[in-house]
Amino acid sequence: MSIGRLPDHEQRILDEMERVLRRDRRLDRRMRTLRPSRRPDPARVLARLASYRPRVLTVAVLFAVSTGLMVAGMVTSQPAVIWAFAALWPLTLFAGFRLMCRWCGG
Repeated sequence: MSIGRLPDHEQRILDEMERVLRRDRRLDRRMRTLRPSRRPDPARVLARLASYRPRVLTVAVLFAVSTGLMVAGMVTSQPAVIWAFAALWPLTLFAGFRLMCRWCGG
């Protein structure tokens, strides 16, 4: 491998590739916001949760599935069904609360 300058045709190809990459706004934004840390930023996570805007259909489906799991858990007493309900119910309540807040304008 030579350490000298690239041949002219290879330099033109490289220049064209750099020009195309500089015009890519999405890549530029991702490179600027690249963080070396792998841990989630708590402030960012809370901001995303606070900006969550569920749809009526989403809340209705979550409520229907939660109700079905609650009834199935009472009838069968299966631990897996009860734990599934326990995991889904807080999400349903949060989504319903956010939907009501949006409706009320709060």
